[in-house]
Amino acid sequence: MSAPTAAKQTSLKELTLRGIIIGGIITLVFTAANVYLGLKVGLTFATSIPAAVISMAVLRFWGDHTVQENNIVQTIASAAGT
Repeated sequence: MSAPTAAKQTSLKELTLRGIIIGGIITLVFTAANVYLGLKVGLTFATSIPAAVISMAVLRFWGDHTVQENNIVQTIASAAGT
């Protein structure tokens, strides 16, 4: 009887420089749009779902992106965008 082997440990990319930069750029755009709309119309929008969709679209250009990296980009963009 053979001993059970441990599952192969793979390191997933989560907090990367690429993710931080993309999150920062989305943050700048959404914050500017929210400030403009807030002052002009008196209405702001939630940034979480648009940030997730945009980050998925942008990260598709790289073949080695992960869901965790997308989550980091969305978190940075939505937290700073509000």
